[in-house]
Amino acid sequence: MAKKQVKLGAMIQGAGGGWGDWRHPDSVADAAINFPYYRKHAQKAEEGKFDFVFIADSVSINAKSSPHYLNRFEPLTILSAIAAVTERIGLVATLTSSYSEPYTVARQFASLDHISGGRAGWNVVTSWLSGSAENYSKAEHPAHEKRYRIAQEHLDVVKGLWDSYEDDAFPRDKETGRFLDASKQHALNHKGEFFSVKGPLNISRSKQGQPVIFQAGTSEDGRNFAAKNADAIFVGHENIEAAKLYYADLKRRAAGFGRNPDELFILPGIGPIVGRTEEEAERKYREKVELVTIEDALTALGRPFNDHDFSQYPLDEPFPDLGELGANSQQGGSERIKKLARENNLTLREVALRFATPRSTFVGSAEKVADTIQTWIEEGAADGFIISLATPSGLDDFVELVVPILQERGLFKQDYEADTLRGHLGLPVPANRYSLQRETNNLSETVEIRA
Repeated sequence: MAKKQVKLGAMIQGAGGGWGDWRHPDSVADAAINFPYYRKHAQKAEEGKFDFVFIADSVSINAKSSPHYLNRFEPLTILSAIAAVTERIGLVATLTSSYSEPYTVARQFASLDHISGGRAGWNVVTSWLSGSAENYSKAEHPAHEKRYRIAQEHLDVVKGLWDSYEDDAFPRDKETGRFLDASKQHALNHKGEFFSVKGPLNISRSKQGQPVIFQAGTSEDGRNFAAKNADAIFVGHENIEAAKLYYADLKRRAAGFGRNPDELFILPGIGPIVGRTEEEAERKYREKVELVTIEDALTALGRPFNDHDFSQYPLDEPFPDLGELGANSQQGGSERIKKLARENNLTLREVALRFATPRSTFVGSAEKVADTIQTWIEEGAADGFIISLATPSGLDDFVELVVPILQERGLFKQDYEADTLRGHLGLPVPANRYSLQRETNNLSETVEIRA
């Protein structure tokens, strides 16, 4: 029996993803607005046969936000540029459903999909930071449950707009002058709770039909949204036990929505630190830890709690009782932190440092990291991973040292076997809804005539 193939994505973040990463002697301090930096890492990921690159985003910052978030590219813009300097790797952009219009989003991702030849993916987020509302002329930040209702309707509209044209809607017959078959252009005519969108969209479907949908749900609402809608889920876990529980839960929920669980990919985000020896990996980890001050760690900890100020509490006393704080921001993440502190009787200092400088099981020699990846895959904790740059050389180390081991073990492809993101993930091209309805109607008419 063939071994299950690991799916791999690379998260590209300038100046690292944390608060101290930019200070590393080998870091590119202006990386977040440095196109050559993004180009280099995207091409390295493609050299390693990664399935996609992933760009995170947020639409609210303040003076204490991490360096990468303070000054950086907008995801769709940078991925459009990356599309021109890569050939096969998928391109996944984060974009908020709470603070964007479906028609514009549908156009943007359809355009990226065409520019890249069918390699686009959309990471649908609902935005947990309340400051986002003030950047978009909104009186208040929607409540958690409402944000997911908005997201569901938003996604339904976008996917409907992506089907505005059937695949053969454009004959482009120069002799007859017939550019469009108007019977295969469709207005959506959507009127819902949050959006009113007529359509049709002014761009056709790409060769992969529709962009791939990513999501990162951990709360109850988030899990249901992801299980119902996502093709891939980006999630974070501290250990394999938690990962296995989440994996089983999301696959079960997907089946409950009438989906094939094998067409939902659970992809934990990890920051592997790889060395040629255990000692080298440990040295790299210590270098990373030493760059983060306790002040930075407290600021980082505040992020999932809507940038809550943790400096007001005693550092070496038990983690403070925060009540419902975090429930209307990053609900799943903030609840996980509170549970961790409570169950392990941790102080605020311990929680903050653990959050800002996590010591994952993916630190060690290439063999050890490959072993850990294989264990997670074989024990039902993951379908693959999204690799973040935990150190300046993190992606290079992973591609050059770990990928060959995974390939030798038959766990990862030797080369690309497709040229679209759906193809990389083994996902079918979704049928155009109007073409499908036409075929259904024709079949029904044939049956009636024969009857």
